[in-house]
Amino acid sequence: MTHTDSLTNDTILTRIEKDLLGEQAVPSTALYGIQTQRAYQNFNITGVPISHFPDLIKALAMVKHAAAKANYQHGLLSDDKVNAITDACADLIDGEHHEAFIVDLIQGGAGTSTNMNANEVIANIGLAKMGFEYGEYQHLHPNNDVNRSQSTNDVYPTAARLAIVFAAQPLMAAITKLKHSLAAKGEAFSDVLKMGRTQLQDAVPMTLGQEFNAFASDLGGETARIEHTCLQLCEVNLGGTAIGTGINAPRGYADLAISELATISGLPVRLAEDLVAASADMGAFITFSGSLKRLAIKLSKLSNDLRLLSSGPRTGLGEINLPAMQPGSSIMPGKVNPVIPEAMNQTAFQVMGTDLTVTMAAEAGQLQLNAMEPLIIYNLLNNARMLEKSIRMLDELCIQGISANKERCAQHVENSIGIVTALVPHIGYDNASRIAGHALLSGLGVSELVKQEKLLSDEELAAILSPNTMVNNV
Repeated sequence: MTHTDSLTNDTILTRIEKDLLGEQAVPSTALYGIQTQRAYQNFNITGVPISHFPDLIKALAMVKHAAAKANYQHGLLSDDKVNAITDACADLIDGEHHEAFIVDLIQGGAGTSTNMNANEVIANIGLAKMGFEYGEYQHLHPNNDVNRSQSTNDVYPTAARLAIVFAAQPLMAAITKLKHSLAAKGEAFSDVLKMGRTQLQDAVPMTLGQEFNAFASDLGGETARIEHTCLQLCEVNLGGTAIGTGINAPRGYADLAISELATISGLPVRLAEDLVAASADMGAFITFSGSLKRLAIKLSKLSNDLRLLSSGPRTGLGEINLPAMQPGSSIMPGKVNPVIPEAMNQTAFQVMGTDLTVTMAAEAGQLQLNAMEPLIIYNLLNNARMLEKSIRMLDELCIQGISANKERCAQHVENSIGIVTALVPHIGYDNASRIAGHALLSGLGVSELVKQEKLLSDEELAAILSPNTMVNNV
C-alpha cells in the first residue's frame, strides 16, 4: 500500500496493522508497529525519544532476552522463536536499531508505550531473521511471543532500574576522577598560605592546598552512596506481571527470568520479596534521586567557591586563576568569566529541582501501580547523564588548569586582622580583641601593633605566626 506525504508529496510505502482501536498504516520499512506509532502521535512532549537513552534500550532488550529464555525453558516458545527474539535483543544490546525507539520518554500509560515499542521492534527484527516481512506477526507476535509471561508493570520498572544502574557507572567514574584532580591541586598548593574565611569574613590562615584537599574529601563518600543505591535498584519485580500476583506467568518463571537477567546484565539482580508491594514501590528511585541531589549540592558549593576565589581578578579575591575558556563580554574588552563553574551550577540546580519532581511523581502512585513512572525515569536518566557530563567538563576544562596566585594569597594574609586569633593563647582574648579593633580603625598591621605594645618579642611573634604553626596544628 502507498500514501502521499502531505508536506513533501513523497510517496511512502506502508503496511496496514491492526490493534484494539482499528487499522492504521505504518511505514513498510519501520521496525516499530501500530501501537508505537499511536504513542508517537499522542505524546509529543519533551522531544526526547527513548533512543536518547541507549542504556534504557539495552536494559529493555536484556529483560526481553531473559523472559524469552525463561519462557523457552517452560516450553512456551519454540526454538525458532526464542532464537529470533534473543538474536534481536543481542542486536539492540550491541547498539543496533536504536533509531526505531521513537516514543517520547514522558507518556501516559505507566510505560506501556515504551514496552510496546520494544515488543514491536524486537518482533520485527526477529521476523526478518526468520525470513519474513515486517508486520507478519502470525509468525512472531509482539504480545503473544515477545511479551509472553510479562506485563509493562514488571518489564518497565525492571528495565528502568537496570538502565539507571548502567547510567550510574560513568557518573561514579567521573566523580572519582574529579576527586583525584582536586587532590592533585591540594598537593600542588600545599605551600601556598592564604586566609580562610567564614561568613565571607576573614577567619584564620590556612593553605590553599588544605582548601582543595577539603574539596576532594567532600566528594569522597558520594560514589559509595550511589553504589549502595544501585544495589537497592537491583531488587526488581520481574515475574510479578500486572500487579505482582504473577498472572499469566507459569510457576517458577520469575526465578528463571531473574537468573537469566543477572547473567546477561552482569548485575546482582534479585527478586523482590513481595511482588505486589514492589509493583508500586518507588523507594529506590527516590533514594537514587536524593543521592544525585546531595551530589549536586556539593558540586554547586564547589563551583560557588571557585567563582569567589577567582573573583576580580584585580578587585576581587583573586587567589586562584581559572583557565580562560572564552571571551566574557560583548561590550567589555578583556573580561573573562568563570563559565565552566557557572555551567556546573546550572546543572546542579536542574538536578535539585527535578528531585522535587521525582518526589511528587512517586507520591502520586495509587493502589497497585504508579502511573507516573515515565516522569521519574526520564528525570533520573537525564540527571545522571547531565551530572556525568558536567563533572567531566568541570574537571577537564577548569580544575586541571587552575593555578594559584601566591602573591595575592600572601598579601591577604599580611593585611588580615584574622591572624590575631593565633595570638589569643599568648596575649589573652581582651588584648587580642583590642589589637584587632585598633588595626581595623588605623589600618596598621596586627604584628606591628603587638610589637609597639611590646606584648610579645620579635622571636615569639615570628614563631607564633609562622605558616607551619598556624596551619598544621591538627
